[in-house]
Parts: sequence; C-alpha cells; structure tokens
Amino acid sequence: MLANHKGEIPLVVLLLPFLLGITLGLNFSAANLLIWALIPLLLSGGCFVLLNLTYSKLSVYKVRWLGGLLIHITLFFAGWLSVILHTQLNKDNNFSKQTATKLLARINNEPTIKNGVIRFTATVEQTESGNKFAASTGTLVIAIKDSLAGRLEYGDKLLIPATFTTIDPPFNPAEFNYKQYLAYQNIYHQAFLFPGQYRIVSRNNGNPVIAYSLKTRQHLVNKLKRNMLDTSAMAVASTLILGYKADLSQELLQAYSKTGTIHILSVSGGHVAIIYLILNICFSFLGRYQRGQILKAILIILLIWAYALLTGFSPAVCRAAVMISLIIIGTTYSRYINTLNILAASAIFMLLYNPLWIVDVGFQLSYLAVAGMVVLQPIIYSWITTSNKWGNKLWAACSVSIAAQVITFPLSALYFHQFPVYFLASNLFILIPAQLILFVGIPFLVLPDIPFISGWLVWILEQSILVMNKVLIIIEHAPFASIGKIWLTTGEFLLLSLSIIGLFYFLFDKKRWILTTSLVAILLVSLHTSFKRANEFGKDSITFLNLRKHRGIVFKQGDKAIILTELNPIDRNYQYSIQPYLDSIKVLDTAVYTLDKDIKSPFVMKSRNLIQFKNKKILIIDDGLVVNPLSSKLKVNYLYVTGNPHVSLNKLNENFTYDMLIIDGSNSSKHITDIVQQAKALHISYYILKGNKSLTIASN
Repeated sequence: MLANHKGEIPLVVLLLPFLLGITLGLNFSAANLLIWALIPLLLSGGCFVLLNLTYSKLSVYKVRWLGGLLIHITLFFAGWLSVILHTQLNKDNNFSKQTATKLLARINNEPTIKNGVIRFTATVEQTESGNKFAASTGTLVIAIKDSLAGRLEYGDKLLIPATFTTIDPPFNPAEFNYKQYLAYQNIYHQAFLFPGQYRIVSRNNGNPVIAYSLKTRQHLVNKLKRNMLDTSAMAVASTLILGYKADLSQELLQAYSKTGTIHILSVSGGHVAIIYLILNICFSFLGRYQRGQILKAILIILLIWAYALLTGFSPAVCRAAVMISLIIIGTTYSRYINTLNILAASAIFMLLYNPLWIVDVGFQLSYLAVAGMVVLQPIIYSWITTSNKWGNKLWAACSVSIAAQVITFPLSALYFHQFPVYFLASNLFILIPAQLILFVGIPFLVLPDIPFISGWLVWILEQSILVMNKVLIIIEHAPFASIGKIWLTTGEFLLLSLSIIGLFYFLFDKKRWILTTSLVAILLVSLHTSFKRANEFGKDSITFLNLRKHRGIVFKQGDKAIILTELNPIDRNYQYSIQPYLDSIKVLDTAVYTLDKDIKSPFVMKSRNLIQFKNKKILIIDDGLVVNPLSSKLKVNYLYVTGNPHVSLNKLNENFTYDMLIIDGSNSSKHITDIVQQAKALHISYYILKGNKSLTIASN
C-alpha cells in the first residue's frame, strides 16, 4: 500500500527523526551527555508549544515549515535522551559502581542447560557489604556448573558472590561481537559459579504473567516431547509454534538458514498473520449481527495476545500483535488505514518502551520485511498479469517472497554473510507445511488429549515437519544453493540499500535521476568489493589467534591458508573464532594441521618446531622443544610460547636471535607473568595473546 502524499503517513515521517536520535544515542550514551540532549529537547519542545499558542497573533502560518522543523528537532533529541536514560551504566546505583561482597539477583529469563552448564540473565536488586544491604540495579549473565542448578526457574532470587567480570570483546578478526550484542541488551558483566557459591533465597518472585507464560510453554513443550517420536521434528515443532529453540540442532538451523527459510523458525509476524487469518475465518459468522463486528475484533485481539503469552511474550510476537491489533481496531470502525502508518505506530510504541530494540536483528529484519511487502510487493505483482486463478495466486505468493527477500538482502548479508539462491523455491514450498503445522499444532497443544483425534493431529504434525525438513535439506545441498563469504562494510551496505530502494522507486516514479543514482551506487559497491578482493588476494600474512586455552596460527597466501590448531574444523570454537576470519579474507582452500605435524606445502614448511613462511621464521617453544647448544645462533623472527614450557629466556637467547616473543592463551597466568618479567629484564619485545586481540603480521 503506497502513499501518494506524506500526509497519509504522518507517523512514518515522525518516526524518522526519532530513529536518528536513537542512532546517535547508541554511539553517545554517556551520562554526562544527558544535559546536551535534555536542554535542546526542552527548548525545541517549548518553542513548538509557544508557536501553537501564538500561531495567529504572530502570523506564523506564513512560515509553514517552522512547526515541522521544531517537532522533528524535538523528536530527534527525544530519541537521543531515551537511550541515555535507558542505559543501565548511567544509573548511580548500578551494582558495578557499588562496593559489595555479595549480590541479591533475580532470574529474569528462562534458564537453559548446555554441556552441563546452566545459563540465564539476572537482575541485581540489592548489594551486600558488611551485612548491610543497599538497593541496586543492573543485569548480568550467570553461568553455573552444577547439576542441582537445573531446578532454577524464572523469578528465583539468588545470593551470589560479587565476583563478576566484564564481557570479553571479540579477540579475533571477524569474530562475533558478543560484548556489543549484550551491551545492546543493557548487559555488561558476567559471573561463573560453582556448587556452593550460590544460595536460593526465595522462589517465584518474577512477573506472574511472564512466569505463567513460561510455565505454560514448558508444559506444552513437554507434551510435544511425550507424543512425538522424532527428536528433530519435535525441536522444529516447539520452535515454530512456541518459539522454544533450546532443542534445535545446529544442522537444522544451517539447513533453514542456507535455504532462506530461517524466518519460519522465528515466531513473529508471519505466524501471527496466519493465526489472524484462521481466527478471522472462525469468527466470520459474527459479522451478521449488529454488534458482531466489535465482538469479533475483541475475541481475535484477545486470542492473538493469548498466543503471544504462550511464546513468552517474545519481542517479535509482541510487535506483530501490536500491529495487527491496531489494524483490527481501524478496520472494525471502517477507518482508512495505511499499513505503513500502522507499522510506524507499532515501532514507536516498541521503541518508547525500549529504544535499544532498534539494534535487535529480529526487530530490523521483521520491520524491513513487512515494509518491503507493503511497498514493493504491489510493484512486483504488477510485472505479470494472468487471468488464471491459481496462476495469479502463485504469482501473488512469489511477489511477497521476492519483496521481503530483496528489501532484507543488504541487512541479511551484513549480519549473516550469505544469500540463499533458491529462496523463492524454498519459501514457496514451506507455505503449505508451515500453515498445516500451525493448523494442527495449536489445537493439539491447547486441547486436552482426545482418543484417536490427538493421535492423528500429532501424526500429521510430525510427518509435515519431517517432509519439510527433508526437502529443505535437499535444497540446501543442491549446487550453488547459497552464496557465502559476503562481508559488507557499512558503506557498502548503505550503497547497496540505496541502489535497491532507488531501482524500485524508479519503477514506480520513472524519474531518470533516480535510476542514475541507483546505478552509480551499484557501480561503487562493485568497484569497492573488487578492490577489496584484489587487495586480499595479493596479501600474504601470519595471524596468531587468541583462542583462549587453544592454539591457532593462520598462514595465508592469496586465497589459500594453512591453519595450525588442535581444534577440528567442525568444532564450535573453530566455527566461532577461526572460520569467520577465513571467510572475511576470502580464503577458499584450507588445510588444518596440529602443531606436532610436519608440513611440506608450496608456501609453508614445518619441521618439528621450526616453521618457514615466505621470509618469516617462527620457532614454537613448548615442552616438546629440546634446546641443545648450537655452534652459532639461529636467526628467527618470532618465538611462539605455548603450553607452559619449562625453559628460561636466558637459555633461549644463547641459541636464538629473534624480533618478538609471542605468548598464547594456553599458558597459565603465572607462567605468563614469569615470562613477561624475564622479557622486561632482557629488554625483549613481547606480545601476550591472552586477554588481547589476535596479532596479524604481513609477510611478502
């Protein structure tokens, strides 16, 4: 639904300066900036009120743009101020600013168990120091390695030691920035606890509605586990219907991601829209009565929010519920509604509650997808006209999928670094199974067990999911199923977005300058990516990775790389810390060796502890190194100290000359301290990987 004039979409126009203000706040949110946001907000807001009071007396109507300018300035600074006020670190009573020995924290989400460790986030309500409690605030991530911790639930209050640490930043190139991800959720600290380090003070102190929601969802998940034989089908059912992702395997996630159907596993607007259509059909008979339309609207809105309750009130479902509720209210009273206006209204409501949701990937993708379907789908749909009823329905479904995929492509590429080639086929395929899963899954879960009927419902549910999974896995392994290793810079992302929006706007308005701008943007993206590719191909380098207790060295020549590490390529740590770096530097051919293996390759030679790469030599200093006196000193560039070797630098200096000492994270803190003290006494240059970013050295 396109707008012919900005007057049809006033909330969209007002949302833009508010978003810009929030964006500024994300980069400048310190408490001392509060006054810089508050004073302009009060001045512009006051001038706007004064303008309206003296509108006729001062004949300001002759300057029509003045009121709009003032309200835009007010909203801009309101957005900035909302972020500053919402940032937990700006509060004086944040637990990280108080001296304490213990913390009283309340679990504020559903604990999850993985590899014997239970994890959850908790809100600190009080700090204890010398048997004195003080009110506090702030959230931290808690991990407990204790089998008894499995009994912990949402709302439980714990007394824990105040031995928290800050979240680590990414140490390796292209590694996921977990620290920033949590900071956008107002979480900056973490604590790792063992048995006996925590005590349950009280239970069930959370929001009663949320507590009921989570318990109900867990009860329904358990019902799926009892009745479904296939664990993968059960995991997809609990994820797709209830938003419970704890049982979903990495293999299934990858299959849905590479086929462009990952959105179906995120309970959001699409699911709510399907439920709305079902309810609309079920209650259509109420339209015959005088007050039937109002009753129908009330029932549908209540049931949609009841479904939101079953999913734990996830932000995505709440966004969709707010938007559909507004649409239902408008259509019930026969009001003309521009969907973009409703979309903007729901965004304003959500961001007023939590401005940091603007950086949530799900928030961004869901709003972009809906906006794409509203604005671009009519343009795409107009490309093909057919009189065939089913052909028309098929093309309508295709146009929706294309619109959503096209508008979200730059953002998806920025975050996920891939593009599903067969997205249209896979999305068209899952339309029927996804609807069938919701049609039979929700009745099966909410109705009591009914002989024969419940059995048929769960059988249909399980078989639908198994068929959907098998077909998506086939599509995932088809030739050229996805284009990977897409690493966009912020500038490339903006240019790519500009080119896509411009091309579609040209199809709508046919102005030549719009087409020229889009083509120039595409050209700039192409030139920049080509330059990056050529630059990476011509760059040879050695990268000493920080893999904490593991070891890792990457030798790169062109698009080939040799990796020295004990990690297996399918290991989670390898996929998290090493693979993104290889993808970002366009490496196509890799070989992985452990540090005890000799290597003979065109660009890396390794014999025992000595490595030769181009014009650089590296000597690995570990417990396996035997230092025998040499007739003359061996010249190397780097000594790589790993695994707490029992050797002194004085003895090493008798046999080797080198430029730098590199100490990895597999060494203990005490051993690192001893080596650093020796290095300082001997005036030796050194670099510690533990707790620091990886070290990349060019070698040409």
